[in-house]
Amino acid sequence: MERIIEGKTIAVNEEGYLTDFNQWDQKIAEVLAAEAGVALTPKHWEVLKYLQDEQKNQVALSIRRIGKSGIVDIKEFYQLFPTAPLKTATKIAGIPKPASCI
Repeated sequence: MERIIEGKTIAVNEEGYLTDFNQWDQKIAEVLAAEAGVALTPKHWEVLKYLQDEQKNQVALSIRRIGKSGIVDIKEFYQLFPTAPLKTATKIAGIPKPASCI
């Protein structure tokens, strides 16, 4: 599937997750965040960068792991991404939905 964001055609799966991380950029992240009702702050960007780095290192992502990251605790993660935090954050970060998410 394809979708156009900010005039750029991106490949997405049926759930709207990017299928090619190389197409991701900050403008796309901002649009995806706005669609999810999230206004990105510097703390959001820190979390997104952490998620991308973990994905590059092929680490299985989970809310517990993010809580132990030293970037945010679990409570703050839920405050930053109130609805389905891990699904929302990974979608904005341009990485696949973690296996731990339904």
